[in-house]
Amino acid sequence: MDNQDYDVCIVGGAGHVGLPLALAFAASGQRVIIHDLNKAALEMIRSGTMPFVEYGAEPLLNKALLENRLLFSAEPHDITRAEHVIVAIGTPGDEYLNPKLRALLDLFKRLHPYLRPSQTIIIRSTVFPRTCRQVERVLSQDGQRWKVAYCPERIAQGYAIRELKELPQIVSGSSSEAVEAATRLFGTISPEIVQLEVEEAELAKLITNAWRYIQFAAANQFYMVASSIGIDFNRVRDAMVRGYGRAASLPSAGFAAGPCLLKDTMQLASFNNHFQLGHAAMAINEGLPNFVVDMISRRHHLSETRVGILGMAFKADVDDIRDSLSYKLGKILRFHGAQMFYSDEFARDPTFITKEELVAAVDVAIVGVPHSAYRTLVVPPGLDLVDVWGVVPAQTHVQV
Repeated sequence: MDNQDYDVCIVGGAGHVGLPLALAFAASGQRVIIHDLNKAALEMIRSGTMPFVEYGAEPLLNKALLENRLLFSAEPHDITRAEHVIVAIGTPGDEYLNPKLRALLDLFKRLHPYLRPSQTIIIRSTVFPRTCRQVERVLSQDGQRWKVAYCPERIAQGYAIRELKELPQIVSGSSSEAVEAATRLFGTISPEIVQLEVEEAELAKLITNAWRYIQFAAANQFYMVASSIGIDFNRVRDAMVRGYGRAASLPSAGFAAGPCLLKDTMQLASFNNHFQLGHAAMAINEGLPNFVVDMISRRHHLSETRVGILGMAFKADVDDIRDSLSYKLGKILRFHGAQMFYSDEFARDPTFITKEELVAAVDVAIVGVPHSAYRTLVVPPGLDLVDVWGVVPAQTHVQV
């Protein structure tokens, strides 16, 4: 039997899901292999620097490095050295809005020579229902019995370090042995374990993100209704939720984006063609940039207008631009001839300018994401500020 001198190996361990989890396990006393093909990211992490914004992560990283609890590897043979193998790779959709299941299954075929039935194989990635059973079948083609668990991630990006300690962990598996092993492992970092059947856990993850996406769609639809008659939706919402618990779950309007909510809603819609609520949510949220551009075009000749977007990340106070609707918004505006300027407080791009430079240079400024820094933004007189989120002080807000 191979020498298993590490407790956990995380495949995709340099990513937004894998790295915070690796640091949480290291902080709990585990020895962790961070396996990733991105060697540049591995070198950055090895030097004690996080490759992305994750609050509270860097002190844990440096402590783990000091205690020699991390092994960085791009070599598949190191996976054999861990008692538990957690797969935390991305699972994007294809051009037909269907999940790319083949990539995950092919990964397990490639890794099969480096995996052992004595290990607990834990899938952390978001997957299409019944995918984990297919993974088990792929591994079991060698005639051996494998322990396959599904433990979906459920953290808010940027706040994983805190939430991994606070949130219950869903655990499921193909056998009682897989469930017991995954329960013991996640019990070292989670305050509570919730056990489900595999298909239940797969659906729980997808429904969680689809529900959040639908909530944003409801808010955005209400925003469009209010804006069409010149009413400030954020004032209406503030009045609705103040001291009134039954309305408190209504989020603010805004560009609902990122690598999870839309993708997981699409996965659920692909799984069940009758998920009409999901299709409606996608149409509303993805249509918000067009709505904003249409409303601005009623006040300005876009071909003669300088427009700036404040915030290019997909959510507040992080640097991740994946699937950000700010880029879609900019593309639509450029199509209509607007001269574009961009700014962000966290994401870096040589073409970006500061928020102060942006509001001084443009005729119209659109808040793409509600970074905290915009709460104190000083807006020049005469600037047409489009703030769907309602983050900029009210006296400077121009309703779309």
